[in-house]
Amino acid sequence: MQRPLIAIDGYNLALEHGTGVATYARSLSHRLKEMGAEVGVLYGHRSSSGADDLLREVTFFDPRSGGPGWKRLVDDLKGMARLRLGTDAVEVPVTGRVEPGAMAARMPAFDRIWNIPGLYRAATLGSAPARRFGRLRLPQRPALMHWTYPVPLEVEGVPNIYTIHDLVPLRLPATTLDNKRRYLGTARRIAANAAHIVTVSEASRRDIINLLGVPEERVTNTFQAIEPPGTDATKPERLARGEVEGAFGLPWQGYFLFFGAVEPKKNVGRLIEAHLAAGSPHPLVICGKQAWNSHQELGLLYEDDRREFVPRGPIEGVQGLTRRLRDRVILVDYVPRRLLVSLIRGARAVLFPSLYEGFGLPVLEAMQLGTPVMTSNAASLPEVAGDAALLVDPLDTRAMAEAILALDGDAELRADLAARGPVQAARFGPAAYAARLAALYARLGVRLEGA
Repeated sequence: MQRPLIAIDGYNLALEHGTGVATYARSLSHRLKEMGAEVGVLYGHRSSSGADDLLREVTFFDPRSGGPGWKRLVDDLKGMARLRLGTDAVEVPVTGRVEPGAMAARMPAFDRIWNIPGLYRAATLGSAPARRFGRLRLPQRPALMHWTYPVPLEVEGVPNIYTIHDLVPLRLPATTLDNKRRYLGTARRIAANAAHIVTVSEASRRDIINLLGVPEERVTNTFQAIEPPGTDATKPERLARGEVEGAFGLPWQGYFLFFGAVEPKKNVGRLIEAHLAAGSPHPLVICGKQAWNSHQELGLLYEDDRREFVPRGPIEGVQGLTRRLRDRVILVDYVPRRLLVSLIRGARAVLFPSLYEGFGLPVLEAMQLGTPVMTSNAASLPEVAGDAALLVDPLDTRAMAEAILALDGDAELRADLAARGPVQAARFGPAAYAARLAALYARLGVRLEGA
């Protein structure tokens, strides 16, 4: 049986620190390879598209390629014009002769890499004026093009399916910087013309059906896979404890943790209020890049640097009876995956009261590692958490504070959630995800040997 060629996009895979969508795309690529598909990945790097194979490989792995700033404007205009007429991808020969550097950790499973310089930027800039999707051709004809994000692009002559993870820009417009007119136009065109729409939760599926008017049979929820925890999760506790104490100065199970981008939909501002109201002697650690409007979310930390709070009970390592707010909330920037895993393992509990998530991977990652979780009762998060986490109204800071107090003071509750978590996370393992993918692809006429 000849392996079917499945194409996916590298839009989010190219991001330096990645996103939940990048994790989704990498996981999809690995599952497809395991299921017997040939996998091609389409990037939009500003690299060479000329005839020199070595130069194409070198510039693909060089993030600085593309020339001076003025050239980007010229490239954008050329790219938009080519997409209107239909443009061709070129294959990048990944031979191993060129070291991938920092990109190595971000690479998906693949058999072929294709590239169209500036593809995704040109598509975004050009989609609204043209009122149509950019058209492109691949060097080898795939059985299916699976876009892992709602981009305004389509591959000519093959079925195009799109994963829409959520409709946050439409459901919670004030929480994102997306151009709402452009986003809605792209989403509606996908709704009208896609061979199929894929999503990652029943909550998102309902939104797609209700907001975009897509017939139920044209939207499939495959959920998302959580990868096996790997060696970072199985290192001896004494080593993980040493990493947490040495790198962050934090006592093992002596802090609460939020990890993820600090942005409006993550509800970090209310979480800080709830943690302060709870009066726990254990600090709240916020680990993640500060994204759009993060200053507003972290407003309590900046408004009054001299404000002091009286803690309930003794504070290890702190002299006197009072301490500043900044001592109770600790900001940590992006950290490598190996350290993040230890930080999650060492937390007293993970707190993730997001206003809206298409899937909610951080909740599963924490539960998989046996860390108790508090999360919100909104959107997809109850589907992911099941009965293995404390669920709260993300708009109710008092309910959050009470949940934090319960987690802080009840060792039996923490132990129960720690035991339930890995069982719940296993329901979203790679095998279950592969079975859902195989069923979807079979409905679209693509049968995978390993399914």
